[in-house]
Amino acid sequence: MIGPLATGLITLSLVIVLIAVVTAVRNRAMGTVLLVALGVLELGLLVQAGFVIAGMIRGEGPDETATLIGYLAGTLVIPPAAAFLGLAERSRWGAVVIAVGSFAVCVMVGRLLQIWQGTA
Repeated sequence: MIGPLATGLITLSLVIVLIAVVTAVRNRAMGTVLLVALGVLELGLLVQAGFVIAGMIRGEGPDETATLIGYLAGTLVIPPAAAFLGLAERSRWGAVVIAVGSFAVCVMVGRLLQIWQGTA
C-alpha cells in the first residue's frame, strides 16, 4: 500500500464531503461535479486495491488479512452506491448521502493504512 496515494484519497474524499455539504446546505440536488469526483475517487480506490493485492501476493501486508480485505471491499463498494443513491434522490438528501459515503471512505482508507502498517 502506498502512503501518499492513501493520503491523496483521504484528501479527495474530504473535498467531496465539503462540496456535498455545501450542495446540501444550498438545498440543491447532486450535480455533475459530485458525480465526476466520486468517479475519480473510485478510480483511485481501484488503483489502491491493485497495489494492496499485488503486495499481498508478494507476501507483504498484515497478519489480519480478512480485516484488510473487508475494508478494501467496503471502500470499493461505497462510492458507486453513494452515487446511485445520490442520483435516485433528487433533493438535498442525495448530497447528504454523498457526504456520508465520502466520509466513510475517508475513515476506511485511514484504517486500511493503519492495518497495512500494523500500527493498530
